[in-house]
Amino acid sequence: GEIQVRGPGVFTAYWNRDEATTAAFEDGWFRTGDVAVVERGAYRIMGRLSVDIIKSGGYKLSALEIESALLEHPRISECAVVGLPDETWGEAVAAVCVLADDEPLELHALRDWCRGRLSPYKIPQRLLTVATLPRNALGKTLKPDVKALFAAADASRRP
Repeated sequence: GEIQVRGPGVFTAYWNRDEATTAAFEDGWFRTGDVAVVERGAYRIMGRLSVDIIKSGGYKLSALEIESALLEHPRISECAVVGLPDETWGEAVAAVCVLADDEPLELHALRDWCRGRLSPYKIPQRLLTVATLPRNALGKTLKPDVKALFAAADASRRP
């Protein structure tokens, strides 16, 4: 679930931002926006609630976990995974990859490679390859811009 914190070292309000404070706190607990699970007595951070958690078929999937698996593929040098709206599953797992070479990577080949490495519901259902991932000035991948790449690709396919 979402990590929430409180204590003497945690701030209690945003300066002159009552609406933001109300949204960020629940019964005195600060909602961090980070999602974690407890595994073998330790917390494992899964990602940010807003962009790194994909809700698909009743599962909460970590985009970071899927990205980590995809980066083991010998032809993928960088990737970003997002959830795209899906009528059946809520969100579909979608990957944008930067390839290490100029040969095309087809979705079916990636899905075949993922079998045995990822649970079936974590295997990407959509794939785009790009020259570079969209990033901010600090080098962080811009997940909303990654989603926009799929929207642009879909729009270019329409007659």
